[in-house]
Amino acid sequence: MNHVAFIWNIAESLRGPFKPSEYGSVVLPFTVLRRLDAVLADTKSAVLHTAKAIGSMPEMLRTVTLTEASGHEFYNTSPFDLGKLVADPQDLRANFASYLAGFSSNVRDIFDRFEFDKTLNKLAEKNKLFTVTEKFAQADFHPRTVSNIQMGLVFEELIRFANEKSNETAGDHYTPREVIALMVQLLFALDDDALSKSGVVRSIYDPTAGTGGMLSVADEYLRRMNPGIQLSLYGQDYNDASYAICKADMVIKGQEVDNIALGDTLTEDAFDDKHFDYGLSNPPFGVDWKDQRTAVDDEHIKLGFNGRFGPGTPAVSDGAMLFLLHLVSKMRKPEDGGSRVAIVLNGSPLFSGGAGGGESNIRKWLLDNDLIEAIIGLPKDMFYNTGISTYIWILTNRKEGDRKRRVQLIDGREMFIKLRKGLGSKRNELSPRNIEKIVGLYAGFEDAEHSKIFRNDHFLYRTITVERPLKLNWRATPERFDAVFEAKAVQKLSESDAAALRAALDRLGTDTVWKNRTAFHKALKDAAKAEGLTLPAPLLKSVTTELGEQDDTADTCTDGKGNPEPDPSLRDTENVPWDEDVNAYVAREVLPHAPEAWVDHSKTKEGAEIPFTRHFYQYVPPRPLEEIDRDLDAVMDRLRAMLTEVER
Repeated sequence: MNHVAFIWNIAESLRGPFKPSEYGSVVLPFTVLRRLDAVLADTKSAVLHTAKAIGSMPEMLRTVTLTEASGHEFYNTSPFDLGKLVADPQDLRANFASYLAGFSSNVRDIFDRFEFDKTLNKLAEKNKLFTVTEKFAQADFHPRTVSNIQMGLVFEELIRFANEKSNETAGDHYTPREVIALMVQLLFALDDDALSKSGVVRSIYDPTAGTGGMLSVADEYLRRMNPGIQLSLYGQDYNDASYAICKADMVIKGQEVDNIALGDTLTEDAFDDKHFDYGLSNPPFGVDWKDQRTAVDDEHIKLGFNGRFGPGTPAVSDGAMLFLLHLVSKMRKPEDGGSRVAIVLNGSPLFSGGAGGGESNIRKWLLDNDLIEAIIGLPKDMFYNTGISTYIWILTNRKEGDRKRRVQLIDGREMFIKLRKGLGSKRNELSPRNIEKIVGLYAGFEDAEHSKIFRNDHFLYRTITVERPLKLNWRATPERFDAVFEAKAVQKLSESDAAALRAALDRLGTDTVWKNRTAFHKALKDAAKAEGLTLPAPLLKSVTTELGEQDDTADTCTDGKGNPEPDPSLRDTENVPWDEDVNAYVAREVLPHAPEAWVDHSKTKEGAEIPFTRHFYQYVPPRPLEEIDRDLDAVMDRLRAMLTEVER
């Protein structure tokens, strides 16, 4: 049975009373409800019997007793299930309310976040409640028929359909399962031996959990490797519907209910006192963080490196790197075993922002602390709602052996197979062989065509400011006069002082050219004095600036200590590789072209960028001209033949 098609056919039957953008509000909670209904079916009678027996027992003891009876972390004490609801169409809406009220509080929270009552009321009002309930009651979602992983796939497909119908932004995409599979295998590739031992206890955390896809795949992978592993899954998401689905999935898996939290991770860290063995995330990239800016900036300024955002904050237009820093803050200390995390980012975090900027400072801090282990470039058109380039970053604070102080770049951009039919923006997918090759390159840690190993400081640089001397000439021409009297300092003069200044400038004449600022100042002050005008420093500076023009043959302007003044219009910056001496670089790259230039070391900034594409660029020489000419001649011959045929 194609469960996704079955459910979406139910959604399509709502056309008319419901807009396509509203389909998700119906089918998503109904799918969760039917799944819970099926999971509880085997112990339903035991729970009902226990509920009658315990009477008015205190709530905490009541919850413990009923969960034991159900065999799950949740229960339902209502005599109804979907089948029994359908059997009484007349009282369906009232019975439905009683059925939902019978769930334990941790499950009622799921339907509250879906605002399911509103949906049920609208279905009843539009005479659709019985039809929808009856159809869902026919779906066999029992765990013996549909595994947790398969149910997760159903959830994700439904979410994607609903997402497309509601025209969500490109950043709110859902991670394809094969991308999650790659991330999970990369995350555990170097830990297989440790994870396969008996009695292993591990925790995994996703701060942008969505519907829980990453947590589910990680859970499946580790339990397949080691059935006896004790695994705790944690997640947080700000979207009510996604949170509801993720929480439902985790509850079904027997995870602690409080391990899945609702809220904005950037402003409300639900696990601020916890650290985890592994982290996974596909944060929204290309999405601004204006709404979170006050809280994030406040934490950055007040807590510094004692908080999550000590290294810096990215441009407000894209908050993806904030989630990266958040994940790093959740790492266990190396002495406690350390951590490894995998996060999907777009290309911007590799290079955006210049030296001294937030993104660059974050990259440099990560490299200085030897946290970046590998970056894997993925093919384009991998995600449902965006076709942009994406990269998986692997970060850890427990590098070993040759990996210390090294970063591995893996080019997987051409490792994909084409989908027979596109799904939204998704045109490509990773095959099992593609995943195996990428994971093999990562584990092998060798320089090869698609794998490059670099020292951390290879990606560091210094941005130096190169100054050239200010050289000007001064001449009292009518054109320069106009500029003088448009200056703010001159426009503030009284009418009489302005007239005196004009007369003083006339005294300078139009033929004389000064190439020394000191000589020009003396001539200007003498002319002003002759007109009874005193030139205060701001006015003298303004007139000097407006009458001056750049002149390489003029004397260099100097400050009071005899040091050359820089010309702002000639100022330039240069990026100097980290391992190169600045003076040697300037002598080779700058001074041959500008012999009088110097470096203002007070303005030097340190930066970091990871030009991924450059390191895998392969030069393809242009075709020989003779070959191009032959092709052009062949085309022209065909055109002439076609014209001849037409003329006939």
